[in-house]
Amino acid sequence: MSKVKVNDVTMLAETKYLKLYDAQYTNKNGDERHWTIASRKDLDTVKKHFFNGLEEKIDAVIIVATHVESNKLVIIKQFRVPINNYVLELPAGLVDLGEDGFETTVKRELKEETGLDLIEIDYEKTKTKVYASVGMTNESFALVYCTCKGEISDENLEADEDIEAMLVSKEEAKEILKSNEKIDVKALMAMQKFIEE
Repeated sequence: MSKVKVNDVTMLAETKYLKLYDAQYTNKNGDERHWTIASRKDLDTVKKHFFNGLEEKIDAVIIVATHVESNKLVIIKQFRVPINNYVLELPAGLVDLGEDGFETTVKRELKEETGLDLIEIDYEKTKTKVYASVGMTNESFALVYCTCKGEISDENLEADEDIEAMLVSKEEAKEILKSNEKIDVKALMAMQKFIEE
């Protein structure tokens, strides 16, 4: 059994989409330490998770979509403020309040970011709750494998979304992976898997 224990969590800062918490914890040597956590969850939910065993809901979806008509992988190139540049990613988005399952979010986000229509989710490959950067955040997401159809479009993008959607063949994915293009690790791994299939 772990000797590490979170003893208290307090709010440091709060914005519309992100909160910063200070977690006071005891390390394995019995020393008191502090860890800063970025979260999308409110303080009450975080405390219930830490101290009452509440199972947290996912925050977002990441979409690994194959376009059936072209047999190509769907990726996006998006401007991201934290790196002040464009980065290759997979379509993704936050679960909105009232969305009952990740399927609803996948359908909405795929259409919004790419203009494409969801056909079918591959539940065998899909992982319903994973983490990407647990040294910094408790954000979790569903990694959803699916098929889609239709034409690429940017007509559904929100004002703060600067996104170019693309359909990438296996050969194009190989070239991207050899390039110096900025790429999110999830997109990189999806392209590697796509090439191998």
